[in-house]
Amino acid sequence: MQKYVDRTKQSADKIFDARTLQHDYKTVVPLIKPGMIVLDVGCGTGAITKGIAELVGPTGKVVGIDHTLEFINSGNQMNSDIENLELIHIDLMDFSPNEKFDLIVSARTLQWLTNQKEAIVKMKSLLKTNGILSVLDYIHEDIAWHPKVPDSMQRFYQSWLTWRRDSGMNNRMADDLPDLFRETGFQNIEIYEANEYYPNNHPLFVDKLKIWLKVASSKQLVEEGYVSEDLRQTAIHDYQNWIDEEALSMEMVLKEVRGLSL
Repeated sequence: MQKYVDRTKQSADKIFDARTLQHDYKTVVPLIKPGMIVLDVGCGTGAITKGIAELVGPTGKVVGIDHTLEFINSGNQMNSDIENLELIHIDLMDFSPNEKFDLIVSARTLQWLTNQKEAIVKMKSLLKTNGILSVLDYIHEDIAWHPKVPDSMQRFYQSWLTWRRDSGMNNRMADDLPDLFRETGFQNIEIYEANEYYPNNHPLFVDKLKIWLKVASSKQLVEEGYVSEDLRQTAIHDYQNWIDEEALSMEMVLKEVRGLSL
């Protein structure tokens, strides 16, 4: 079975609900054609998935899968009127559909897995001949805050990266995707820059910066010995003050990597 870390401990489903295909996975849009059969791996609440369903149209079909039941239940409630969209609660490695897919997409999901290569092999097995796999993911080590965040949050963030690494997750997932695609037999590999940049005049500026408050609100790193409770509380306090008084921008580094399955 695919190994996961529980994303609900790190972020709220409201973050997923606010995402859209056009803003949060825009590099893949030119690939999506009417009539396609598409799989979205790690679909969350289906916020991006429903945008794909709109583009493939009534002659196409989109399936979204996610291992978190709460996300799937929420997504099914919100998207019950979209006839060509199906959201399924299942582990990727247990997913055995009767049909193959023209396109498989996976946004910000492999970063949470501990056996990324096996996941890519599995997704490749679900593609049609000449099907395309597109993966969008982060390079967490390259995040850029301007000006720099307070020392307490910097220490907390570095501890979060260490916790992720020790848990088997990849803090440079996007950088390693091209090699993983080559190792698993994909051809015509392409890389697209897809950074998320939020200046202080962006309408979602504060909401996006507060993602790290949500991360710090979890006591998981304290419980597992990576930070002290005092540091966690101090990081939350100092970072909130930084947002209120100093923050000018944040850039999170992402790349979309796609490849052809022959």
